[in-house]
Amino acid sequence: MSVVGIDVGFQNCYIAVARSGGIETIANEYSDRCTPAWVSLASKNRTIGNAAKGQIITNFKNTVHGFKKFHGRAFDDPYVQGEKPKLPYSLHKLASGNTGIKVRYLDEDKVFTIEQVTAMLLTKLKETSESALKKPVVDCVISVPSFFTDAERRSVMDATQIAGLNCLRLINDTTAVALAYGIYKQDLPTPEEKPRNVVFVDLGHSSFQVSISAFNKGKLKVLATAFDPYLGGRNFDEALVDNFCEEFKARYKLNVRENPRAILRLSQECEKLKKLMSANCSDLPINIECFMNDIDVTGKMNRVQFEELCAPFLMRVEAPLKAVMEQSSTRDEIYAVEVVGGATRIPSIKERISKFFGKDVSTTLNADEAVARGCALQCAIMSPAFKVREFSITDVVPFPITLRWKSPTEDGVGECEVYSKNHAAPFSKVITFHKKEPFDLEAFYSLPQELPYPDIRIGRFSVQNVVPQPDGESSKVKVKVRVNVHGIFSVSSASLIEKQKGEGEDVQMDMEPTVQNEGRPEDQVRDRRSEKIHLNFTFESQGQGDQQNEDVSSCSKRVPGEKQDPAAGGSKPKVKVKSTDLPILANIIRQLDRGVLNDFVEYESQMIVQDKLEKERNDAKNAVEEYVYDLRDKLCGIYEKYTTEENKALQYIMYLLIPVLSFGQPIQDKHREQEDRPRAFEEMGKKIQLYMKAVELYKQKVNI
Repeated sequence: MSVVGIDVGFQNCYIAVARSGGIETIANEYSDRCTPAWVSLASKNRTIGNAAKGQIITNFKNTVHGFKKFHGRAFDDPYVQGEKPKLPYSLHKLASGNTGIKVRYLDEDKVFTIEQVTAMLLTKLKETSESALKKPVVDCVISVPSFFTDAERRSVMDATQIAGLNCLRLINDTTAVALAYGIYKQDLPTPEEKPRNVVFVDLGHSSFQVSISAFNKGKLKVLATAFDPYLGGRNFDEALVDNFCEEFKARYKLNVRENPRAILRLSQECEKLKKLMSANCSDLPINIECFMNDIDVTGKMNRVQFEELCAPFLMRVEAPLKAVMEQSSTRDEIYAVEVVGGATRIPSIKERISKFFGKDVSTTLNADEAVARGCALQCAIMSPAFKVREFSITDVVPFPITLRWKSPTEDGVGECEVYSKNHAAPFSKVITFHKKEPFDLEAFYSLPQELPYPDIRIGRFSVQNVVPQPDGESSKVKVKVRVNVHGIFSVSSASLIEKQKGEGEDVQMDMEPTVQNEGRPEDQVRDRRSEKIHLNFTFESQGQGDQQNEDVSSCSKRVPGEKQDPAAGGSKPKVKVKSTDLPILANIIRQLDRGVLNDFVEYESQMIVQDKLEKERNDAKNAVEEYVYDLRDKLCGIYEKYTTEENKALQYIMYLLIPVLSFGQPIQDKHREQEDRPRAFEEMGKKIQLYMKAVELYKQKVNI
């Protein structure tokens, strides 16, 4: 069984694998441990990673990058519309309303979903992993930003299925970093002692994430998370690009924004300049030859000017730091501040983080590879093939989740928050309803203002086959909701509890460690005088890791003057209990249909075969060419004394040439015909016109 951790970033990807010697970050075919998250499509095949990035200038309309944050988003999403003008490739609105990418592939216009494009990238990373491990790769753990919503996470899971991967867990970036930090620490406090609180700051190319984790020996618990989804290293790159666009317009009269190739070249140079300024304080030049209209351009920038230019972005660094400290209330108990992510190498970023916490930042982790290593460790923990030190991980729910249902109350709606902000995850809860008929549960995020996503809906879950009790009373329905290891919410099961008369021993209903609120849950028998209804219901919670079961977690809305539930008293009737599983129909927001997903899996397989055939064809051509050139040189060198007069004879050489000519000559003839055909048509047209003119002159003479 393979153990692979994949960090799929906005700009780059890293792969870590578990081997007998520990966790190792593997290199691709270019001997580079960093694989660009770029996909380029052409007339015969796809190129992915380093090769795709190399084609951005020559094939920019069909080279896709920066697509990570389009997962689960509609085409009309404000973020998508804001990114659209910056992209060299075309976005397309799908029939479902989701975002698609329009490119030219196999000489046809194709529209791919974001899941398909991500699957192409994952296919490449899978091939790289298999090449390093020398065995098939199926199971993996993949990182996602901690602020990804349910729709975005489901979209990533669909992409893994298209790529033929079994994702054991979607792990948050900062949680993966915390795991990579804590599992090797030998001096962590014991479970009975006060935990060690560590802040993890991850500033990548497109987003800023912060979390606080509490460590004890053998366990990790995330206390709080905060983020700025729109602050990253690319903001600093864009500031440099804007600056030089204005400078080149004034100095060289060049409108750079009108030329996509020029913008791409300038972006690449500005990224290099930003990295150089992180290590140098002096003026640094930027030179681009034949930039536009055969004009060479030049400019310069130093760190002070750069920081002044990026001041608005630097000011945004403190907001997530303040938010995470307010949520955790552990400001005076911070043991260390670990920074990762490429953009944290900017000196002014480190200075602001250090100043905020009043201590030096720590860089003991690899800024680029820490997330991938944490993913690989999580995969090793979940794999039976590796023996790993026991280490439990408790993550959090980043956004509060509420359930809503129809209710026969005055307002007609009942709702309750089932998961609060920073609630432990993965976590299950059992909610008890009293119903006479099938009902729907609508899940949504409670705080739209905190959500970096325009649609608060998660999905609608219809509980089927609910019937009343034989005596006409409402049936007790237990609904289990869960936030799983991927951070995805679902209504996982529902059961109908039927009471039957007992003839023998007393049989009590299963009483989990919950406390019933006053009155019965929704759809309780109504008070004939008030015609009002209780909205009380109970939770039975089940956690994982070090999380203890919650004894009580309830939401209630009670109307004065209502009857109390007789069952809430101390007497227990003699009853038998029968539990029947109920079907649940889930309508999830922006999730691919199963049939569509299967079609994408099949099409991805076809593209893999096409890539393989094209590679084999190119390899065969290269092998023939290499052999001919190598043999030609050696026949006049080290092989000369081994050749016979017969080999050198013209007749023998022509004999060997015949098979080659029989293969190549028809191809040359077709090419020559294709080249000569336009000229032949042109000559024929001229002669036809000449003959027609002669005929006209002859007719005129006859008439005279």
